[in-house]
Amino acid sequence: MANDFNNYSLSEEILEALNGLGYREPTSIQREVIRPMLEGKNVVVKAPTGSGKTAAFAIPVCESIEWEENAPQALILEPTRELAVQVSEEIFHIGRKKRLKVPALFGGFPIDKQIQTLRQKSHIVTGTPGRIMDHLRRESLRLDKIKWLVIDEADLMLDMGFIDEVKRILGLVPADCRISLFSATLKPEIQELADVFIKDTTVVLQEATSEQAAAITEKIYLTDQESKYDTFLNVLMDENPQSCMIFCGTREMTNTLFQKMRRKRIFCGMLHGEMEQRDRLKTVDAFRRGCFRFLISTDVAARGIDFEEISHVVNYDFPSGKEVYVHRIGRTGRNGKRGTAVSLVTEDDKRMLKQVELYVGKELPCMEPPAAEEEKEKAFWKSQRVKAEVKPKKGEALNEGIMRLSIGGGRKSKMRAGDIVGTLCSIEGMEASDIGIVDIRDSLSYVEILNHKGKHVMECLQTKPIKGKIRKVRKTRLNDKVNLQMNGEEDKGVKMNREKNI
Repeated sequence: MANDFNNYSLSEEILEALNGLGYREPTSIQREVIRPMLEGKNVVVKAPTGSGKTAAFAIPVCESIEWEENAPQALILEPTRELAVQVSEEIFHIGRKKRLKVPALFGGFPIDKQIQTLRQKSHIVTGTPGRIMDHLRRESLRLDKIKWLVIDEADLMLDMGFIDEVKRILGLVPADCRISLFSATLKPEIQELADVFIKDTTVVLQEATSEQAAAITEKIYLTDQESKYDTFLNVLMDENPQSCMIFCGTREMTNTLFQKMRRKRIFCGMLHGEMEQRDRLKTVDAFRRGCFRFLISTDVAARGIDFEEISHVVNYDFPSGKEVYVHRIGRTGRNGKRGTAVSLVTEDDKRMLKQVELYVGKELPCMEPPAAEEEKEKAFWKSQRVKAEVKPKKGEALNEGIMRLSIGGGRKSKMRAGDIVGTLCSIEGMEASDIGIVDIRDSLSYVEILNHKGKHVMECLQTKPIKGKIRKVRKTRLNDKVNLQMNGEEDKGVKMNREKNI
């Protein structure tokens, strides 16, 4: 199948990764952004949610990275932890064949683990402004080799109060650093930021197309506070969503609705700001992979986080702002697919409903709530009993021919990446290009062996010393979420491996 990304003179490694990810034809925003960024131009981009802007900046950034350089060459600023991880993973996949390391830096994980990660080779860093500034103050992150700075979701950065940190970071990057800014809206404060800090810009302005707007069927159901939950259940049974995000206005309501649905034996997940960071990331991953059909969330997940194939969005609590409404319903009807957005509106919400209608330029259809129907109820509960088909992780196809090995010994035994690479290169048939990401932990080290040479290397290392000693070497599960593990997150299998080796 022809791949239109061939038109950009991209390297073999990037094209191979894009092909493995199923990227065939650039989106509209990618067509306008990739070429100027490849030419080294600064860009300011206004584009709607779901337009494919992460790949638009990730492709040229990954293309320009020099693998041999140990210090970070690109910094991507994200407003939330979930976005920092999501974008880190997307860049990791695109740069997979170039063996790029892409750590994510954000609060909620021990900073000392992140410091240890940054002491190793890191090519591209994603992170939230607060944690990035923390590392800069500690001098655990240096910007002297940074040639790309990307400010993603700039309007959300503004809303969350991070603009001062962003300005400080802008003042610290090298003078020749190329800067890109992406935002869903260009508010005056965002425009001022661009005017002051980003010179000679290529400006790209895109609005949601009429086709994208038509892809979402919007429904308003009038209800009152007392019967709201019953109305909600009737809506779920009437619609029977395949994959649905349910938005609540507060953490308390999110938790309350989650508990009510669980008591009804409706399998669902929950996402809000008071949850432990690791639990939030696990919930996002489980929903993305289809482990449950309903995700109840505050607006922390309304912006930026990419969930593919969301069939429905339900506003259990009507949003408190007109822009929030647009961002919420934008979770569905993406990538050429159709979606449905249902909102429950009480008497108190009618004023905001009018504001939303003025903002979107159309009157939203208000309907009587659906009545309970036995047949639809049966169909709903039957679908609840069907075991969900867990989707493969994104980027799994890129792992072909790669084996990840765990090696006994890490920082505590003064193991260095050079010790492992030197030993591997002394094995017959091995070259430096056959070695992927090397990750040194306290008592264990991990290395990826590429090009189907893992079995041969593992056999050789049973009798070949590393740093003067025969090490325990085992095959371990390939984990695309390398960035989480580098920040201290270890899955059960890895923990068991680590304990055995210690």
